Amino acid sequence: MVSEKMYELGTKKSTIRTIFEFGRKRALEVGEENIFDFSLGNPNVPTPDFVRDAAIEILQTYEPSAVHGYTVAPGNPQVRETLAKSINDRFATNFAGKNIFITAGAAAAITISFKALAEKDDEFITFAPYFPEYKCFVESVGAQLKVVPAQPQDWQINFDEFEKILSPNTKAVIINSPNNPSGAIYSESTIKKLAAILNDKSKEFGHAIFIISDEPYREISYGVEVPYVPHFYDNTIVCYSYSKSFSLPGERIGYIVVPDAVEDFGKIFGAVAGAARVLTHVNAPSLWQLVIAKCAGKPSDISIYERNAKLLYNGLIDAGFECVKPQGAFYLFPKALEDDDYAFCERAKKFDLLLVPGADFGCPGYFRAAYCIKTETIERSLPLFKKLAAEYKKI
Repeated sequence: MVSEKMYELGTKKSTIRTIFEFGRKRALEVGEENIFDFSLGNPNVPTPDFVRDAAIEILQTYEPSAVHGYTVAPGNPQVRETLAKSINDRFATNFAGKNIFITAGAAAAITISFKALAEKDDEFITFAPYFPEYKCFVESVGAQLKVVPAQPQDWQINFDEFEKILSPNTKAVIINSPNNPSGAIYSESTIKKLAAILNDKSKEFGHAIFIISDEPYREISYGVEVPYVPHFYDNTIVCYSYSKSFSLPGERIGYIVVPDAVEDFGKIFGAVAGAARVLTHVNAPSLWQLVIAKCAGKPSDISIYERNAKLLYNGLIDAGFECVKPQGAFYLFPKALEDDDYAFCERAKKFDLLLVPGADFGCPGYFRAAYCIKTETIERSLPLFKKLAAEYKKI
């Protein structure tokens, strides 16, 4: 009667959304100010004024058909050229509009890239901890996701385990840096080692292995350089979104970069266009294409995230938690105070602390706390984390 797989995906909410919805109901009972919701990565930094101003100018002065009409499927050609120039200015690359495919956010960019590459029996590899939606995105295009176990001491790549998982069926490797949920940034040495292994394995297997670099948190880093992966590995496809950098998650705007250096560039870009077509991606929102062109390269204020990161990290360490210090994004990924991270997060609800179990990210025994919330909320939560830790000392 219907696809059971689609029914399951449509009726079984993610753990993150379930916790978030629990928080909304609980807030009605005890008051919004008494809920400490660290579940959802929804940016709390206001959208920059320059984004609002650009949208208003476009709406007031542009021809309505240019603002609200269709664009060609890969995106407005002038916008693509502008974005390519901005990327070139920032990363010393040599892209043009033909290398850019504008998408409705990072989820669309990632899914389109998976669909463009996937063939029968293909495997995609990612590294724990990882964004849980990768699994359903990969499986939706008929491929299989394989997960490399984590390296918890620094959340860099566990290369010994990675090499065991590589096989002739490996089509692509998905990386996410700055990382959701750990806040880690893959170092240049990590990227170079990954590239060297993939170059060797591509020769051994007789076909290209791609890197899909998922980069919605690229601008949110705390004094640590985020390597630009195409500099180190030719067969890299970059997926980007303005959801986090410009606090625009609801507007769904981002892009895919397919560099000229990618093996058989024309065929890969054509496959991206074909994948977008079958995924009903007529074109990304026309208004927001124009807005990002006006705002390309402008800096966002991430000082709030950096302040929140330091506050929460220091508070949790003081309470007795173990945690690798985040380098970017807006998440902490501490070790839970018992092996069962689901039981730990349930116990935390006693104090109205809403946390996400690490098992959902491929790392049982840990939990994620999104600190893209009000600083005052974090300050008021710290005594509760201490009370939670104290309970475990009594056990």
